[in-house]
Amino acid sequence: MRKCIHIDMDCFYAAVEEREQPELCGLPVAVGGSSRRGVICAANYEARKYGVRSAMPGFKAVKLCPQLIMLPVRFDLYRAESVKIRAIFGRFTELIEPLSLDEAYLDVSHWQSSASAIAREVRAQIFEETGLRASAGIAPNKMLAKIASDWNKPNGQFEVKVEEIDVFMRELPVAKLWGVGKRMQEKLTRIGVQTCGDLQKLDKFEMSRRFGKWGMELYRLCRGCDEREVKPHRSRKSISKENTFTEDVRNSAELLPVIQRMQEQISELLQRRYGDRQVRALVVKLKFSDFTRTTAESAHTQMSDEVFRVLLEEAWSRGGGKSVRLCGIGVRLMDEKDDPQLEMF
Repeated sequence: MRKCIHIDMDCFYAAVEEREQPELCGLPVAVGGSSRRGVICAANYEARKYGVRSAMPGFKAVKLCPQLIMLPVRFDLYRAESVKIRAIFGRFTELIEPLSLDEAYLDVSHWQSSASAIAREVRAQIFEETGLRASAGIAPNKMLAKIASDWNKPNGQFEVKVEEIDVFMRELPVAKLWGVGKRMQEKLTRIGVQTCGDLQKLDKFEMSRRFGKWGMELYRLCRGCDEREVKPHRSRKSISKENTFTEDVRNSAELLPVIQRMQEQISELLQRRYGDRQVRALVVKLKFSDFTRTTAESAHTQMSDEVFRVLLEEAWSRGGGKSVRLCGIGVRLMDEKDDPQLEMF
């Protein structure tokens, strides 16, 4: 039987900053968002009490919490801590699948000890060596382990055992399922589905009729089934750059020089680090003044000013005359399996 652990560092960026500056402990702290158009990268639990969340515009965070302390992002520092934490994971297993700097899956099926005991030891060593706290989820598969890691936050852990899966899933909100975003939640709510138990009442034919191929996946997920393995080597799926403007841009032509600079940055990175990977699509993303966003994509394998110009015009036309606060471009990279579901931005 598979033993899967999901480790999630608690408020990682903010926690690192608090460790470096102990005088911040007990105060509402956010990382990022300090510029007028900046976005919050992380917030500690004191800030979260006021409703401050990651990906929130800085000006909105300050309105919710006027005494909020906003710190500049220091990715070099966070990466260095992430390397230390990943080294600790390596003492327990070689099957490590990083999801970001602050979370990862560990497969510890080869251990005779319980996965719960291993998770406690991993968390203890992280705290002893870095002073940072982590939460953990333990389960027979990745989906359940990730869900469980949120159960006893912060600085806690929760295990979903095989014999507990049926009961656990019946009361679980469908919003917790992998792949169920805001739009899918709205669709499910319209048909009276709030929990996985509600969803389990629909048979395979009904699920397929309502949701197509995704319905078959939902049929399995709402029962706690997930056969995905912990993959130690995850290939890069995309490369992207974006720019948030100090003032809203009202003319698409003003974005062309910005896109050209980002294109040069991506091209340099491709040549330097991903020379063996092929491009399979180009993307332009715009975020408008009302925070709605759109992306335009083209199946081109070579970057060019002309293709990005056409994509920009397509994306701009969807704004209905609204000005733009953020512009981004990116390339999707060819995967070994050429998975069409890969996402960027």
